[in-house]
Amino acid sequence: MTATFIIARHVLKESVRRRVFVVVFLLTVVFLALFILATIKAFAGRAPFVLGSGNLIGPGQITSITTVTLLGLGAFASLFLATVLAVFLTLGAVRGDAERGLLQPVVVRPLGRAELLLGRFVGALTVCAAYLTALYAGVVVVVHQAGGHWPDHVIGPGLALNAAITLIVAMSLLGSVFLSATANGIAMFMLYGAGLISGLLAAIAAALGAQTLQTIAHDMAIALPFEGLYQAALHALGSNQTGVSRVLVNLGPFGASHAGSLSFDLWSAGYLAIVALTAVVAFERRDL
Repeated sequence: MTATFIIARHVLKESVRRRVFVVVFLLTVVFLALFILATIKAFAGRAPFVLGSGNLIGPGQITSITTVTLLGLGAFASLFLATVLAVFLTLGAVRGDAERGLLQPVVVRPLGRAELLLGRFVGALTVCAAYLTALYAGVVVVVHQAGGHWPDHVIGPGLALNAAITLIVAMSLLGSVFLSATANGIAMFMLYGAGLISGLLAAIAAALGAQTLQTIAHDMAIALPFEGLYQAALHALGSNQTGVSRVLVNLGPFGASHAGSLSFDLWSAGYLAIVALTAVVAFERRDL
């Protein structure tokens, strides 16, 4: 385990040397500034309105809908920015370093290839999880200060988002075994986009009652479980909404009608194990 922690520490030092944290910090400050402004304006401009069916949406419901929607937006941004960080920390972890001649001197006894991958994983995940947790906590505090309401659940959605970024880090490391840095980065962002599309399909299918779309969205969530974990986080943020408010929240772009489940959590854990095992076996067999 000592070798693993040495590699993990190297990942942190490399991030500092490349000024990754400086760039991420500046982008985060910009996002939070815009998010704070948008949150203040959203709560200041809320007013009752009547739906086409004649149902009056009063100030209390408007506040609840605004709170959940803004939290969903914050959760989306938190996971997206953490994903960008995860991809850039891992996209060239194996093949990229091998092509530059940096990997060959490192992968020697007693440091094996499995320890190298684990160290890369621990280092990248530590950075991404800390960043995601801090940004998510900041979003929750901003919404509470502006609107006066805490989300229905705080810890559960945060854990789900961290589980999602754990899978993304592992998938990016697996991709780095087979693909060059550029190709791996493109592939990961395309997979992330495919996951978002599956979430939108699930929302549309729930609204229309389209069974075929629901099946497609479900299959994509199984293939890319980080999206299912993200959807579970969104659902938990507004799970206590009822009536029209619940319908409006679920139909919005930052709401989800599908709750998490123990079976899906177990599948996500198994998926992580499969990705990790595949990465180790493929790396062991790869010529450097």
